[in-house]
Amino acid sequence: MFSFLKKKSPEPEKDQTTRDKFNSDWISQLKSGLAHTGGQLAELFSRGGRIDDDLYEELETILITADVGMDATNSLLADLRHQIKEQHLSDAIQLREALALSLLKLLNPLAQPLQATTHKPFVIMLVGVNGAGKTTTIGKLAKHLQAQGLSVMLAAGDTFRAAAREQLMAWGIRNSVTVITQQSGDPAAVIYDAVKAAEARNVDVVLADTAGRLTTQAHLMAEIKKVKRVITKAMPETADSSAAPHEVLLVIDANTGQNALSQVKAFDQALGVTGLILTKLDGTAKGGVIAAIAKAHPIPVRFIGVGEGLDDLRPFIAEEFVTALMGLD
Repeated sequence: MFSFLKKKSPEPEKDQTTRDKFNSDWISQLKSGLAHTGGQLAELFSRGGRIDDDLYEELETILITADVGMDATNSLLADLRHQIKEQHLSDAIQLREALALSLLKLLNPLAQPLQATTHKPFVIMLVGVNGAGKTTTIGKLAKHLQAQGLSVMLAAGDTFRAAAREQLMAWGIRNSVTVITQQSGDPAAVIYDAVKAAEARNVDVVLADTAGRLTTQAHLMAEIKKVKRVITKAMPETADSSAAPHEVLLVIDANTGQNALSQVKAFDQALGVTGLILTKLDGTAKGGVIAAIAKAHPIPVRFIGVGEGLDDLRPFIAEEFVTALMGLD
């Protein structure tokens, strides 16, 4: 079987044994989260037999129910037929590796790590619908950036949800980072102050939380555009630096399935999304929505999350994801 584990995720400095165990545990978590889809695919291909229309039909059904979507499914099946013809494949077991290669070709362009050192402070604005996990993701992202030797400041820009500020402050304490808050209830003002404070204190990265909002709520989508404009005003373009925010990350609950694609399109149209973070892949997520995004609206997937722990947010590595999604060893 083709091995996809040729690259390892970036890690904090650890001895080799600890690093290997950490990576192994991560793959196990990801496989467990995607077990529904991986199990279905493994069972289909383990039967063996010839590649025929019935096999294609079963595979099509599995991919669509795994949230891959019709366009991406058709694209994958077309690529499979091409591989079968070119390589003279005839057995269903061979089709498993061919599908893995097709998925890898589709997802590899999305695997673009976050580079948070091109500006100082590097301002990251996090957005998404209610309940996607933005605040928790900020806590984990702060830990990830600190492990790279960067100083971090948090901006409590979610002034709408009850206890959001307290939740972010708890993450600040946990990571030993400063959290900028206000009593005014104006999210743009909070984030503006945070950017200015980061400039004054020579902080490397600002992570700006924002309130969750549905894409159908026109007034709230207008508000988030205003927040972005104010961030730009706090740190406008200069001869040496582009305007903030330098990254707009959309946090998506992977359990939302095809709804994730409509979120990507709406937030990108409103804000110009530069990267995605898929959370809750340890739940009931089927995982295929990444393929749907790759086909219909390709935006880099910066991170994926598979748990509540500080280390459960990792850079998206296409090889690792395909291994887990396919139920490969």
